[in-house]
Amino acid sequence: MYVVILAGGSGTRLWPRSRQSRPKQLLDIVGQHTMLQKTVMRIQPLVPAERILIMTGQEYAEMVQEQLPELPRENIVAEPSARGTAPCSGLAAVRLEYLAGDDVIVQLHADAHIEKEEVFRDVIGVAAQVADEGHLVTVGIVPRSPDTGLGYIQRGDVLRTYRVGPHRAEHTAYRVRRFAEKPDAATAVQFVQSGEYYWNSGIFAWRISRILAEFERCEPRLYAQLREIQASFGTPDEMAATRRIWETIQPQSIDVGVMEKAEDVAVVPADIGWSDVGNWQSLAEILAPGGQENVVLGQGSPLLADTSGSLIYSGNRLVAALGLENMVIVDTEDVILICPKERAQDVKKLVDRLRQEGRTRYL
Repeated sequence: MYVVILAGGSGTRLWPRSRQSRPKQLLDIVGQHTMLQKTVMRIQPLVPAERILIMTGQEYAEMVQEQLPELPRENIVAEPSARGTAPCSGLAAVRLEYLAGDDVIVQLHADAHIEKEEVFRDVIGVAAQVADEGHLVTVGIVPRSPDTGLGYIQRGDVLRTYRVGPHRAEHTAYRVRRFAEKPDAATAVQFVQSGEYYWNSGIFAWRISRILAEFERCEPRLYAQLREIQASFGTPDEMAATRRIWETIQPQSIDVGVMEKAEDVAVVPADIGWSDVGNWQSLAEILAPGGQENVVLGQGSPLLADTSGSLIYSGNRLVAALGLENMVIVDTEDVILICPKERAQDVKKLVDRLRQEGRTRYL
């Protein structure tokens, strides 16, 4: 088994802490280690460092190497530019096929928080087994709420039940009936109440030959481009050819490009305390589950009076808050963000405005 970790996202909803120069997966958002480091630490009981591949942007490759010195340098693959998770997943597959043949790949994102790490490893073991049997596999998160910021997976018939781990815990794999895009509030409530839907975690498992066959069937042009890149591996032209071909690839997500159209997809449900830490509110929920406590982050010591349920990140300056409830205050060196926690999902709108107005130094 190989593990592929996607570490190239921008994390715009955690702006202004997460920036283009250092996105959230490279920050110590939750705890003393960065999210990327925690992802590697979480998976290493299952695979050695030489079987972990990091896919990232070329602008982050050096930082990734600094954070993960235990990984071989060649295991950090720098994409020339952002093209979405489908080209990224395909590039990882053709590289590992070139290096290893037809092994199982487990693919994770570098920016997820997981509380139940032992259960997570059990679930990964099940997903790898199901993948080894020839299915494409996704891990579905048992929803805690009708979240409208996540995609969903509807389960179908039972595929098989597995017992794994030291306690022989039982996990059932199901056939996937359909993938559903981010729903509106009423639809999300229906999904959760039905008991048939799971959050789409972006955690996948597949045999290399199986996923490449689906690329060939679902995305033939992308498949041909990936094969052309693979043909340059090990030659003096490898870097130049990869860059030249990569820039002709159309951006696409693995969900839309492959998984939603693929045949024989299975889902392994998981209750692992998963969060994509998609915004400041979700971070506050991780650090103060009850929601009433204040969450204080950063090096500063804010002055708070009659303030509850708020998240405050402060650096060198004193942040003083009086009479606030359920707010987010993030004070970085050059930006102060203030918003209600319930509007944290909309921080991306501010990032989009800055980009439209050309104020890129704040991005």
